[in-house]
Amino acid sequence: MPTTSPATQPIRRLTLRDLHACADLSEGRGWQRQEHRWGFLLSAGQGYGIDDPEGGLIASCVVTEYGPHERPDLGALGMVLVAERHARQGIGRRLMRHVLSLKGPTPLTLYATPHGRPLYEELGFKIVGQSAMLRGQFTPGGPPLRATTRAATAADLTAILRLDETVFGADRTLLITRLPAFADQLRVAEEHGRIIGYAAVWPSADCHVVGPLIARDQETAKALIASVAAHTDRPLRTDIDVRHEDLVAWTEERGLASVAVRAVMAYGITELPGDWTQRFAPLMVATG
Repeated sequence: MPTTSPATQPIRRLTLRDLHACADLSEGRGWQRQEHRWGFLLSAGQGYGIDDPEGGLIASCVVTEYGPHERPDLGALGMVLVAERHARQGIGRRLMRHVLSLKGPTPLTLYATPHGRPLYEELGFKIVGQSAMLRGQFTPGGPPLRATTRAATAADLTAILRLDETVFGADRTLLITRLPAFADQLRVAEEHGRIIGYAAVWPSADCHVVGPLIARDQETAKALIASVAAHTDRPLRTDIDVRHEDLVAWTEERGLASVAVRAVMAYGITELPGDWTQRFAPLMVATG
C-alpha cells in the first residue's frame, strides 16, 4: 500500500480541537508543554498546520492579526514548528509560503531565533530590531520608583485599549480583552488618575512572563515590573527591546539574566508601526 508523503499533506486551519497535538509538537521540539498558551493563541489568532499520517502534527504556525478584519494593519507570526523527524525537508518553508500567500498585502512581523532567521530572510523578511530575553528571580531594591501602580479593574479596560492602540500602532482589542482571563496579573501605572502604562503577567511552566509591557517611559516600566514581581514568588521572564538599554541594565541589576537575543523581523514594511519608545515587551513573541 502506498504511503502518504509528509511533503504532500494538505495544510489546514487548526482549531481548539488541535490543542493537545499542538502541545505535543512543541514539547517534541524541546519547548515546555503549554496548553494554556496554545489555547490563547488558537482563540485569538489563526492556526495553520499539517497532519502527520501517523498521528499528531508535522508542522504548525499561528498568525494573529490586528486592525480592521477586512484589511488588517499587521499580522504577527509565531509558533512556527516542524516535528524533529521531519526537519530539514522543506516543510517549514512550504507552510510559511502558504501563509504568506494567504495574507497577501498584510504586513507581517515575527521574532526569529538564529536557527530560523535564514529561512525568514530567504522569504523576504528583514530585520527591524532585536529583543533580549531576560529570566531570573527578581530582587527588590535600588532607588524608590516614582510611578504609582495598582491592580487593573474592569473599568480600566477602555483606557488600556486606547493606550495600547496608540503605542502598538494597531487595534489589538481581540487580544487585549482576553488578558484578564489569560493572565495571573494585570496591573496599571497611573498619574493624576490617568493610565500611563500597563503590564500583564501570565504563567509559563515554572516562571511568570511579563508582557505586554507598555509604559510612558522607562521609569514607569520599571515600576510596573517591580509591582508584578511583588505579587509572585516565581522567577520572571520577559523580552525587552534592546533599545531600552537602561531597562535591560536595571532588570539585570535586579537579578534577571539575558539568556537569548532574537531578531525582530518584518515583511512588507520597513519598520513596525506605533511608538517603540513606549513599547517595552510583547505579550509573547508569538504575538509580536
